[in-house]
Parts: sequence; C-alpha cells; structure tokens
Amino acid sequence: MTRTFIDASVLIAAARGQAPQAHRAMEILDDPEREFVSSDFVKLEVLPMPVYHGRSDEVAFYQTFFGNVAHWPSVSATLSAAALAEACGTGMHALDALHVAAAVAADAAELITAEHPAKPIHRTKSLKVVTIHPPA
Repeated sequence: MTRTFIDASVLIAAARGQAPQAHRAMEILDDPEREFVSSDFVKLEVLPMPVYHGRSDEVAFYQTFFGNVAHWPSVSATLSAAALAEACGTGMHALDALHVAAAVAADAAELITAEHPAKPIHRTKSLKVVTIHPPA
C-alpha cells in the first residue's frame, strides 16, 4: 500500500469532472493499492463553497473520500511551524505548505496534486510530489 496525501486540487478535478485531469484523478482515487491520508486543511479548502451553494453531489463526493481516509494528522503548533518552515524554504503558498506538513506528519510516501510542475509545491524535499497536470 502506498500512503498517499491527495491535494485539494485533485479532489476538485475528480468531483467536477474537469478534463483532462479528472480521469487521472479518478484513477488515483480508485487505486486499491493506495491508503489515503488527509487533513482538516483539505476539508476547509474543498467543502465550504459546494456546501454554501448547495452542490450536494459534489459535497457527497468529498464526504465519501473523507470517510475512506485512514489517517488524519492533528492540527497543532508543531504542524504549523513545519508548514511555516516549508513555505519559507520553498516559496510555496500557505495552504500548500500546510498540505505538505500534514502529509509528512501522516507519513505519506507521496503527495499528489494538480499543480503545474513549475509551482513551488514541487520544490519540497520533504516528500515526493506527483502531479496530474497534463504535460505541455
């Protein structure tokens, strides 16, 4: 089993069926050889807008994913400090740094994102980052 942290961008692509990333996102989410880890930060990133706008199918998709998550690292001062160090060292945005720190805290082998390979999240040395972004 590969312990995998799924970035919010991958969940959004899968839930909304955004081509061409949606197909690859669903392949990863349906992979029986993966054990998923997540964080409250991912929930905070994906749930508010579909809940507010009444997009119940999208909310149900996210809730199904979250229901199958094997490990949730605790939000803590230690996790926030790790995220701050990650952001300062790589230039990545706050939420991406929180995702990386949470993935590391959950002992994830990899973080899968839909971010372009030139984005700062790919600069981390803390764990392997894989993108579903289509090649140029």
